[in-house]
Amino acid sequence: MKLFSKEQIYEGDKLTTDRQNISSTDLMERAGTQIFNWMHMRMQGAQVPIHVFCGIGNNGGDGLVLARHLITHGYNVLTYIVNCSDKRSKDFLINYDRIKSVSKKWPTMLSCKEDFTEIKIGVDDIIVDAIFGIGLNRAPNAWVSSLFQKFKASKAFTLSIDMPSGLYADKAVEDVNAVVFANYTLSFQSPKLVFFLPETEHYIGQWEALDIGIDRDYLMQTETEVELISKHEVLPIYKPRNKFAHKGDFGHVLILGGSYGKIGAVNLASRAALSAGAGLVTAYIPKCGYHSLQTAIPEVMVVTDDSETHISNINFELKPNIIGVGVGLGTSEETAKTLEAFLKTNKTPLVIDADGLNLLSQHKTLLKLLPKQSILTPHPKELERLVGKWSNDFEKLEKVKAFTEEYDIIVLIKGAHSITVNKKKLYINTTGNPGMATAGSGDVLTGIISGLVAQGYTILDATIFGVYLHGKSADISLEDYGYQSLIASHIIETIGEAYIDLFKQPEPPQQEGQKEK
Repeated sequence: MKLFSKEQIYEGDKLTTDRQNISSTDLMERAGTQIFNWMHMRMQGAQVPIHVFCGIGNNGGDGLVLARHLITHGYNVLTYIVNCSDKRSKDFLINYDRIKSVSKKWPTMLSCKEDFTEIKIGVDDIIVDAIFGIGLNRAPNAWVSSLFQKFKASKAFTLSIDMPSGLYADKAVEDVNAVVFANYTLSFQSPKLVFFLPETEHYIGQWEALDIGIDRDYLMQTETEVELISKHEVLPIYKPRNKFAHKGDFGHVLILGGSYGKIGAVNLASRAALSAGAGLVTAYIPKCGYHSLQTAIPEVMVVTDDSETHISNINFELKPNIIGVGVGLGTSEETAKTLEAFLKTNKTPLVIDADGLNLLSQHKTLLKLLPKQSILTPHPKELERLVGKWSNDFEKLEKVKAFTEEYDIIVLIKGAHSITVNKKKLYINTTGNPGMATAGSGDVLTGIISGLVAQGYTILDATIFGVYLHGKSADISLEDYGYQSLIASHIIETIGEAYIDLFKQPEPPQQEGQKEK
């Protein structure tokens, strides 16, 4: 799914009104009606007090359309205008007149200089936040911030229209108290980037995108910098196997890593590479791990370093398609020098994780030795050591974009919504869960991505598909183990089920009264 920028959303609205020969007021009516349909389907006429707070721009106009439909359908509606400026939009004014025509009780005007303590919001009430939309470009004033805090203190269910008020579409929040904390956000046409960033996602609650009929050609043909990755996006990437295929068709992965006490990381990465579909997997490890690895994974070949305890001299005659570097590697000075010597001669693509990343951050000159389109998979702290500190998530993304352009590499920022960064493009993953915050989970990801590259997936596709499979496998395992008991080995065990799930059709919703057979 494409995630459109603020400028692209405005452009899409304009093109839609031109091509469909409708007014901007008609488009607003369509958007507000979709919000009403969503609420009406769930509430079925319930007489819970609904407090609709409207700004005086287009987001407020959407709220007025919603309030008008709620009133005409008999709901218990209280409408408020957050009246803090003289700059009212044309469509807001049109819908303000329309709502006055259907109710004897006109919306309550809330001036930014007046006290709003008389407004009573119960814990069982519903708040609809339609105050600010994507056009917000400065922090709300103290009065509006205190109104938002009143929403939060009420503990009432809060529904935000398009995005929570006070949140910017394209920059960081300055005042954390000047943003609405929504329980649910209904976004028009597609979600926004801020829904998936660590610093802002907690304002969103759950989200859903409502189709408001933006021009299809515009949606299909417009290139966006951000894409949301789910089953629909990865299914076309999948490469089916030919009936006459053999193991040589699916490539050879070399997992290079391990040190005394950390051979398990290589075990996990190697098993994951095999389970992801690699034809052959070889582990290059220090001698201390030879017997344990051969015993634990008979399908994996093992080549040992000269050292008993750590990697000291990388020397092999194999010709792998991809090398996964860093899992359990250690960061000794000898290992750093060995890695530098290896990088100076290596031309094979790399997937770099864990101590491989730590060595790169400790010896930044090594970055220039990386093969083009290598894949780096840092967690936040590893990323900070690579690109430097950032003040907010938007600055972080800009730093990573510049980093990938400078070295012509791909960076996978691991997190609740892992983000694959390829120069100016961002791909946000939708699978995964908090149970993945466990030792070895990153080693498994290294193996999965390496296994996909070996099979002939492009470097970018392997990263996007790999992080999806990794998260989906963990989601499947969650059903048996829960968050606390999920471990990295469980993720490997369900990679096959994650593949099978790609072709599962969603079950049709069960009709009321329908009995299970």
